[in-house]
Amino acid sequence: MDILNEVKKIHETLVELRRDFHLHPELSMKEYRTATRIEEELDKLGIEHYRSAKTGVIGLIKGTGKSEPAKNKGADESESNIGHQGSTREGKDRVVALRADIDALPILERDDRAYCSKTEGVMHACGHDVHNASLLGAAIILANNREKFAGTVKLIFQPGEEVGAGAQAMIANGEVKGVERIFGLHVAPDLRCGEIGVTTGINNASVDHFRIEIEGKATHVSTPQMGIDALYIAAQTVVALQALVTRTTSPIDPVVIGVGILNSGTSYNIVSGSGVIEGTTRTTSEKTRQEVKAKVQETAENIAKIYGGSAKVIWTDYTSALINDERVSEEVRGIVKDIFGEKAARVRPISLGGDNFAEFIMEIPGAYAYLGTSNESIPNSLIQLHNEGFDVDENALDIGATLYAEYALRWLNDKF
Repeated sequence: MDILNEVKKIHETLVELRRDFHLHPELSMKEYRTATRIEEELDKLGIEHYRSAKTGVIGLIKGTGKSEPAKNKGADESESNIGHQGSTREGKDRVVALRADIDALPILERDDRAYCSKTEGVMHACGHDVHNASLLGAAIILANNREKFAGTVKLIFQPGEEVGAGAQAMIANGEVKGVERIFGLHVAPDLRCGEIGVTTGINNASVDHFRIEIEGKATHVSTPQMGIDALYIAAQTVVALQALVTRTTSPIDPVVIGVGILNSGTSYNIVSGSGVIEGTTRTTSEKTRQEVKAKVQETAENIAKIYGGSAKVIWTDYTSALINDERVSEEVRGIVKDIFGEKAARVRPISLGGDNFAEFIMEIPGAYAYLGTSNESIPNSLIQLHNEGFDVDENALDIGATLYAEYALRWLNDKF
């Protein structure tokens, strides 16, 4: 079956879906309308579905094709780079998952296009509307061709990616239990529409958020010896955190310690009695991740202690580093080359942005591809993610839907 050709026949449907999601974006873990719209589309296709993680949706497409016995794969052939194995199941027992995230960002969209967000201060500025519509496109193709495969395709419409919540909640609900492979994708404005980035190994950094609450003692500026200057402690802490990167971590081991918020003080003539620092750490290995977190904690507490104050560090873990499975990466790269040509397959540099798709592939073999969405004739498609003007070349929808559907069919039919 020529999946790309079949997807092109439903291009307008995919555009309509994407624009509907873009018109009505919803924040993380509040994707109520979005989930309902997904369910409506799955109902049209006769796809069994249920809610997971409150606003997430799981769809199950069960094939009716002939069930083939599993191939006898040797250990050398079936082992991936992180210790996962290939399937030893018969076709009817195979399960492959396809994941799309569905939440939007707290950004005010600034554009006059017809499908500009109708929700004040909320925008699909990270392309999750594209992911969502692409996965629904794959669902259309797969649901209409159930006889061409045995086994089950599990559609995972994940909420809360932007706040690092949805994947963990779905895993806790058992959504990866019994799944053998998982595939996901993300829009990439740095790649042209038609290019797909597939990189083996490290793709994205871990993401952790820290909040440092500093306690001092307020006093008049004319008697600083009577107080404990929380603002000064905060300032020294911010400077010291940057030194952690340049003086305590390897220059060939990517680390970011970024501070985005520093609040302290109530008046120009009062020594501040409290302060708050908020920021994020990014690393590409679990070992470095834990080391950096420990150093941030130690630095904040010790600097506060030196000047007579105290510091409390509160961590929120958003996601682990995203590390593509070697075997699955090769499977996806093969699809890209077969359908879109050798030149379409790109290798992207490591990104210190995060995506909690990483949590899924810590549980089961999986890979994450980057979907090129830029086109020089569409100026807004050249704008980077998380920007008020971000847009895409909607021809990327066809490519995304094709990748999703083709991966599922090849895995279930043992074509890798």
